[in-house]
Amino acid sequence: MPEKFSSEKPWGGRFNAPTDAFVEAFTASVGFDRRLYAHDIQGSIAHARMLARQGVLGREDAERIEAGLEAIRKRIEAGEFPWSVGLEDVHMNIEAALTAEIGELGKRLHTGRSRNDQVATDIRLWLRDEIGTIRAGIRRLQGALVDLAEAEADTVMPGFTHLQTAQPVTFGHHLLAWFEMLERDHERLGDCRRRLNVMPLGAAALAGTSFPIDRAYTAELLGFDRPAENSLDAVSDRDFAIEFLAAAAILMMHLSRFSEELVLWVSAQFGFVELADAFCTGSSIMPQKKNPDVPELIRGKSGRVFGHLFALLTLMKGQPLAYNKDNQEDKEPLFDTVDTLEGCLKVFADLIPTLRPDREAMRAAARRGYSTATDLADYLVRKGLPFRDAHEAVGRAVAYAIAQGRDLEALSVEELRRFSDLIETDVFAVLTLEGSVAARDHLGGTAPNQVRAAVARARRRMGGESA
Repeated sequence: MPEKFSSEKPWGGRFNAPTDAFVEAFTASVGFDRRLYAHDIQGSIAHARMLARQGVLGREDAERIEAGLEAIRKRIEAGEFPWSVGLEDVHMNIEAALTAEIGELGKRLHTGRSRNDQVATDIRLWLRDEIGTIRAGIRRLQGALVDLAEAEADTVMPGFTHLQTAQPVTFGHHLLAWFEMLERDHERLGDCRRRLNVMPLGAAALAGTSFPIDRAYTAELLGFDRPAENSLDAVSDRDFAIEFLAAAAILMMHLSRFSEELVLWVSAQFGFVELADAFCTGSSIMPQKKNPDVPELIRGKSGRVFGHLFALLTLMKGQPLAYNKDNQEDKEPLFDTVDTLEGCLKVFADLIPTLRPDREAMRAAARRGYSTATDLADYLVRKGLPFRDAHEAVGRAVAYAIAQGRDLEALSVEELRRFSDLIETDVFAVLTLEGSVAARDHLGGTAPNQVRAAVARARRRMGGESA
């Protein structure tokens, strides 16, 4: 029988030869999963306390384990921890360091658990915290939008469909449309957090453990709503991560739409707003350029988040129960998505308060394109004309105005009466931009007083936050 080689790996007893050096590096995850260290230690402390409560560990032993883990946490946070690729992942690195710290007792911590339920627990703990950070970032961006919407409640701009001038709206009303999208994102992430807040720990490798553990107690220590019901499902599924990525993709889609509008609005062709210099860059060859790089980059980053969602769906679709090594690939897309979201939300929330709207440019654009034509049709309907007839009459009036190179409100009553003898001098009250937006005076409408009411409701929905 060949001589047994010595392995530092905790699973080395089964093997008679060392892992190939390239395979060791290829299969290791410590290069990226080390960011789970705080949650790994948190889960281990709870597990040790539970084992002591159940009599599997002595209380003094559990206290020594906890003290050792806290010492390791401090070394990691001080940048003094020697991470080893040979130990594969964050879990084995910390366990080996614990054994070095407190001796053979450190090896008893893994009683009644596996890396399979350990990593599933760590990811849920980490993602739960990150969702809280992301939701706070959404609230901060919403607060900036609400403040700007209140300041611009009376500012008239063109509303678009098909990127063609449609009807006048207020800038404040437009900004509150962004708020509503973000509110749904905030709610989606809250729903996602509720479903992920279920504890896998105690499922062990796949079938549970023969030790007398108390999973409800561990769940309580870790702030989970309950333990997972099925051990196979608990260690193997990553649908909670996929759900988060789906919510993240929708959020990034919204941020990309906001970015696209800003890119349009700052162009010379629109000129609706100006971005502060701090959020722009110049050209290496064209000295006049002021490029909206921040919104352009956010628009671009949406693609990487969409890709991460598809990657995790593909990762999971062919896996039989229970845990498979494939699942090591869940972390980098998840980590990158969180970093991307948090960065995009921060820079957007910083950018919005610096926007400088050009109210005159917006107003001039709203006057182009005959945006009050629908108001003229509504006016005729109120005078008794069927809507389809009113629509035709106003269409002919617009064609006449285009030929004259004038706006509808610049036409005389006599000219307008060519298209309907129902038109009287009171028509000009609805043909002005201010008259048009003021007429949309209902819940969800663009009238300035409705915008202010919506701002107040938005602040109440955010719990009184304004920034």
